[in-house]
This record gives sequence, C-alpha cells and structure tokens, in this order.
Amino acid sequence: MMPEMRAPLWRNPYVLAVATACVAAALLRPLLRPEPEPLPVLGTLPEFALIDSSGRPFGTTELAGKVWVASFFFTRCPSVCPLIMARMGELQRRLAAAGVADVRLVSITVDPEHDTPEVLRAAEPRYGVDPGRWTLLTGPRERLHELLVSGFHVPGLDAAALADGDIPHTTKLALVDGVGRIRSYYGSDEEGAAEVLRHALRLLATARGRDS
Repeated sequence: MMPEMRAPLWRNPYVLAVATACVAAALLRPLLRPEPEPLPVLGTLPEFALIDSSGRPFGTTELAGKVWVASFFFTRCPSVCPLIMARMGELQRRLAAAGVADVRLVSITVDPEHDTPEVLRAAEPRYGVDPGRWTLLTGPRERLHELLVSGFHVPGLDAAALADGDIPHTTKLALVDGVGRIRSYYGSDEEGAAEVLRHALRLLATARGRDS
C-alpha cells in the first residue's frame, strides 16, 4: 500500500491564509498607527523687537519661520533661574548634537533695569550660550511687561509684585511656532525639557512637510 502523500504546507489553504494575514498586518501597521494630536494654538504673540546682548534689535523679524522655545529669567536670580537656564543649556546641547538649526532658544529677562545688554553678554559664558542658537533679551520695562502679559500670558513686571527682594516670574518654558503662535507651556524640570524638545521637533517636521 502506497503511503499517503501530504501536500506541502505552503499549499495548505489555512496556512496560506494565515501567512497572508500576517504579511498584510505588517504592511498596514504603519498606516494604522494613530497620528499624534496636533498641538493646540494658545495665542499669537504681537510683533515685538527687544534688544539682544550685543545691543542689536531682536524679535519677530529674526524669529520668523523658526520654531523657538522661550524662558524667563534674570541674572541676579538666586532661586529658580539657574535651573531654568541649565535646562535651556541642555536643550541647546541636544539640538546641536542632532544638527537642528531651525529651533531657536530665547531667554527674556524680567529685570531690565539691571540686565542691560552688557550684563547679559557677561552672563552668557556662565550659561553656556551659543549666540547662534540661544539669545538673551532685554528691553524697556513697558515693552517687556506688555509682551509678557498680553503676549505670553505670564506674570509681568509690576513693581508692586516684588517680594522679599526676588522678582516673581513664571518658571514655564513656552513653545512658539514659525508664525508666532504659542503652542504649549512646559515645566522647567527634566521631563518638561524632554517634552518641549519632542514637540519642537514635531512642529519643525510639520512645517518642513508643508513647505516641500
């Protein structure tokens, strides 16, 4: 009696169906992966021009088309500012390591009477500022106050707000897109710095995809 001949596995319709389903699932997986929700638009900054550490105007014109991260500080700050500026320095290093030039960092003083361009320039080595990536800004008190309150919606420079020799200000980082819209705020801790970097790169990739 001749032994029963079995068809090769690849001819088995059940095996073929399972294999086809696996291949289809692998091909479709990238298409089925949910896209991240777009970042909200929390407001639009007014056009502004402040003064950088070289005494030159710097603002809307210089930042046009750039994704940027803003922080708020003052050079005499004895409490939270060193941490904020350390986080900004960390962002600068990570952007440089990734070869990303179109994400800028901007730190705005809340103590303009003391933080003149000369004082900011002297402070740059302490913070590790690369002027090609990170800009420290000062300006007239009234102009700064208006930008902070009406633009960024953070505490301003009211003289009555001074407390115990310190100058109250937000510790948040603000992410701004290439057309001057605020997209989110982040803590200045390690987690916040990682998130703002991730979202900044996402905004940059989206803008480049739109322009291509």
